[in-house]
Amino acid sequence: MEADSLQTSLAWLHDVLRGKIGHGLDTRVLEGLRVVHAEKGFMRFDFVVPDGVSDVDGNWNVGALASLLDLLGGVAIFSFANRVITSVDFNVSYYSTAKIREHVEIESKVTASRGKLIHVVVEVRRKGNGELIAVGKQWMASNKLTVAQLSNL
Repeated sequence: MEADSLQTSLAWLHDVLRGKIGHGLDTRVLEGLRVVHAEKGFMRFDFVVPDGVSDVDGNWNVGALASLLDLLGGVAIFSFANRVITSVDFNVSYYSTAKIREHVEIESKVTASRGKLIHVVVEVRRKGNGELIAVGKQWMASNKLTVAQLSNL
């Protein structure tokens, strides 16, 4: 029996947060991330921008923010499709800066599924006033293999 895709995607995310899998950069970028709500294809997170991802001016580094958008988009898509996925198009729009230790809310949701292609939108907003900081839009292609099947190869 195949594992529930939502539980599998959340377990993967928690393993990345604990540094058990992925790269050190992934763990650093997601440090302190908290899942507020999760369902298949939709997730909401609470996040305080950690010290380790600042630029020279004390702002959230745009590369670190883009990495977070990519990772959380992938988690939402996996929860929806239960498949190994590959980015085929990734676009980030930055609307405002965020300072280190600033509190933000992140929402990641699957917005389209077209055959093997799945689209996700990840929005980052300032907690309190809801000001938009960044939006990531991503198309990913799903592989026919599940994570369990891939690990058995």
